Amino acid sequence: MANEVAKAGAPRRVLGNVSAGAAAPRATSPPAPRALTSRQKAAVIVRLLLAEGAPLPLSALPEHLQAALTEEIGQMRLVDRETLRATVEEFLAELEGVGLSFPGGLDGALGLLDGHISATAAARLRRMTGLSDRSDPWDQIAATPPDRLMPLLEAESAEVAAVLLSKLPVARAAELMGRLPGDRARRIAYAVSQTAAIDPDTVRRIGQALASGLAAAPEKAFAADPVDRVGAILNVSAAVTRDEVLRGLTETDAAFAEQVRRAIFTFPHIPHRLPARDVPKVLRVVDQPTVVTALAGATAPEETATVEFLLANMSQRLAAALREEIEARGPVKPKDAETAQTAVVAAIRTLEAAGDVQLVSPEDS
Repeated sequence: MANEVAKAGAPRRVLGNVSAGAAAPRATSPPAPRALTSRQKAAVIVRLLLAEGAPLPLSALPEHLQAALTEEIGQMRLVDRETLRATVEEFLAELEGVGLSFPGGLDGALGLLDGHISATAAARLRRMTGLSDRSDPWDQIAATPPDRLMPLLEAESAEVAAVLLSKLPVARAAELMGRLPGDRARRIAYAVSQTAAIDPDTVRRIGQALASGLAAAPEKAFAADPVDRVGAILNVSAAVTRDEVLRGLTETDAAFAEQVRRAIFTFPHIPHRLPARDVPKVLRVVDQPTVVTALAGATAPEETATVEFLLANMSQRLAAALREEIEARGPVKPKDAETAQTAVVAAIRTLEAAGDVQLVSPEDS
């Protein structure tokens, strides 16, 4: 335990002063120092430093060592001056012999190596820290995305779910509660009212169990799910390619194909999913020649509906100028029109990813 106390940061100046003062010569021969255990020596050092007002971050020690140290201090009574001097000198000699110290545990190692190891390795190790006795499992759970916490709320008992929500920040807990079915949310809300008597150790064990479950989940190579990935690819694909792929998906997996159709966002979808107030934002990030080509090349009924939607939700002066340019532009090759319309869609997606616009979901539209 003395080594652990040393790592916690025992001030050398205070101990050095005490050792020097206690070693002053005396007329009579001093008695031999008492033999102390390592725990007793640690208790002596901690008591001395606290008496001198030195800062001592004992919270950095593992909890079981904090408890053992507290018990040892409670059992100690008087320590003679020679024993104190010998204990301090031994402790100082141990400190002087330290050439290099390490942070201890995965948490400290990750902090030390931050920026020097790959993000993948760091993420894997952070999941492992959820199983460490020295780390707080609730820190890992609070940092977990809501989509990964939802299965826990749905699968665990109402009592465990109540503890989980109680340990999360209020905004995060409210977001998760809002995703639950009404009946399930009511049962968990009632279970929260029954958590007043739960002791901290039980809450910690619940956190460790939940963190273990999260850590055991296989790591995903892709952040987005398959539907969103296929939809994003088809968004910028040629219409012929998109139709052929969807036709083939329908024959292979009709349910998956339907989900992909809902995830697709193309030029004809703009009036149904882009809020009218956001049209000027889109026009500011797309150069005017591209806009003119996209609008002039719209010939299908669903495409002309998009043209009228865009023109109706911009300034009248800009709309009039665009109409004149469209008339002057003349016929547009289908390939050029599709390329320009894809650029408009890509700009909207970029604004959505940046949080500047919020598209209406396919179900709401």
